[in-house]
Amino acid sequence: MADDPTESGLRGRDLIGLGGLLVGGVVGGMLLGLLADHLLDSSPAGVLVGVALGVVLGCTGFFLRVRRALRG
Repeated sequence: MADDPTESGLRGRDLIGLGGLLVGGVVGGMLLGLLADHLLDSSPAGVLVGVALGVVLGCTGFFLRVRRALRG
């Protein structure tokens, strides 16, 4: 049956991990941006760039993991 969620390869712990990946990307980018702002005295540019990069990298990782899980 194609609609069976157990066949898709994504279970509860996988979904929690995907959420953690997104949150980790944004928070990590923000922290690196704060550090860059502190070192370069460029507030708030570093935080904005860091959050944007965190979102892009988190979404890319999310997409790649979901694609791999659905294929496998």
